[in-house]
Amino acid sequence: MGEPKDEREQFEEELIGLDPHDPETKAFAEHLDRMKRQRPGYTVEGYLEGVQDFADSANRTTGHQRLVAVIVVGLILLGVLLTIWFALGDIIAVIF
Repeated sequence: MGEPKDEREQFEEELIGLDPHDPETKAFAEHLDRMKRQRPGYTVEGYLEGVQDFADSANRTTGHQRLVAVIVVGLILLGVLLTIWFALGDIIAVIF
């Protein structure tokens, strides 16, 4: 199969003429890596990597994009809490 290329070799064509030690160039190479990364489909690991990417992206943003990310996470947590609340209510109703 071959060994995986390091980051510099992998995106050599996209980074022609750019300083490899420049922080912006490194950030761009990381962005390209995230865009081309293949995740395993329909596995827990694949879903968790997606959540990790979302969390990393939300931590890098500022202003109104960060607010939207916080609202999305809050709505997800609210949905989980309501589901647990209604499930506990049904369980208590069945027991008593």
